[in-house]
Amino acid sequence: MSEAVSTPENQAEPIPNFKRPGDGENLITGEIPDPLTIPLESINPVSARLFSEDQHWDFFKRLRDEDPIHFNETELAGRFWSLTRYEDIKKVDSDHQNFSSAHGITLGFPIDAELPEGALNVSMFIAMDPPTHDVQRKTVSPVVAPSNLANLESLIRERTGNVLDSLPVNTPFNWVDLVSIELTTQMLATLFDFPFEDRRKLTRWSDVATAVPGAGVVETEEQRRAELIECLQYFTQLWEARKANPGSDLVSMLAVGEETKNMEPLEFLGNLILLIVGGNDTTRNSMSGGVYALNKFPEEFAKLKANPTLIPNMVAEIIRWQTPLAYMRRTANEDIELSGKSIKAGDQLLMWYVSGNRDETVFERPNDLVIDRANARAHLSFGFGIHRCMGNRLAEMQLRILWEEILKRFDDVKVLAEPERTYSSFVKGYTDMMVTLTPKAS
Repeated sequence: MSEAVSTPENQAEPIPNFKRPGDGENLITGEIPDPLTIPLESINPVSARLFSEDQHWDFFKRLRDEDPIHFNETELAGRFWSLTRYEDIKKVDSDHQNFSSAHGITLGFPIDAELPEGALNVSMFIAMDPPTHDVQRKTVSPVVAPSNLANLESLIRERTGNVLDSLPVNTPFNWVDLVSIELTTQMLATLFDFPFEDRRKLTRWSDVATAVPGAGVVETEEQRRAELIECLQYFTQLWEARKANPGSDLVSMLAVGEETKNMEPLEFLGNLILLIVGGNDTTRNSMSGGVYALNKFPEEFAKLKANPTLIPNMVAEIIRWQTPLAYMRRTANEDIELSGKSIKAGDQLLMWYVSGNRDETVFERPNDLVIDRANARAHLSFGFGIHRCMGNRLAEMQLRILWEEILKRFDDVKVLAEPERTYSSFVKGYTDMMVTLTPKAS
């Protein structure tokens, strides 16, 4: 890294505009078709609208039952397969030799396609194969080592208590904004040693990086590009400062790590986006999803209040039920057969965690939240193999502490209306969820 990345004009290469196929290519206008009668070959689950309207479930049920490794081919994305059953997903996710991450983790362009002008791919270690993946991941993994998590627990509990104590009682408010975003953004700011007063920039950059243009977060690819330039500029200043005076934060680890200190600007930006989105979306949307789920299944909330020792298992069940990232992509390295389907080298495979987590052959009553579910920890949400979510234990700890502190203070967290959901088939989350709190009787 160098001062050359401090202004857009000095870029050696143009910043990527993150154009990609996917949500915008499978627009469903008008009435959503009946998932049970639509021709099977017409089903393309990569639709932001289906997810934003919570209408995707029966499409995945149909695919699990009738075509669990489902083929689509589109003009922009080329050939891709949707994996919807648990065992197929786990098999591909665990096999990095036959199924590569190096071509991207979301639905993209064919690997031999000429990309649109300006649509450069950033580089991030989750979208790499060994050995580069391993050494870059190892550089930043100490931030979530057990010893550091133990040191963070008291800080997380103090902040969680402060946020909950600041909330209005018996008055409607947006849980997503005042609790889920606030707590995850505070944690991200700590991990990056990011200026605390600017912490909401991290949430904004996370949303910008994963948004569908024109759906409310960014209007155009040019706007996305400009805001990600701002992200790179801001973090480059932090990089230079930490290189001279390193600490124990993520930026310092990247700035002085032997395998990362000479990263190109786009690789730095890619790893920043990975760490920001990974540290933001999973925890944030599970914090909201847990409240929503316990409202849908009030008998489980009663069970929780009667037995708070169920919280750790409930956290795993919430992450299964919510599945905050709906899928991850791999690319076939060579021609290979998978459960009777002939996959060609270069084909994209979308591992639909959101479907595998509702696989009836693995999870009994999969659509229900069951906080004492015996195999809740078998969920797919964190992935498997070398790309398993690095911060999974931190996310679980944040959620555990949140529910421990909620039960100390409130008898009820009531959801007042259906939440507004993220317009994305990749990030499965919430933008607004109005609730009221009932405090515990003194």
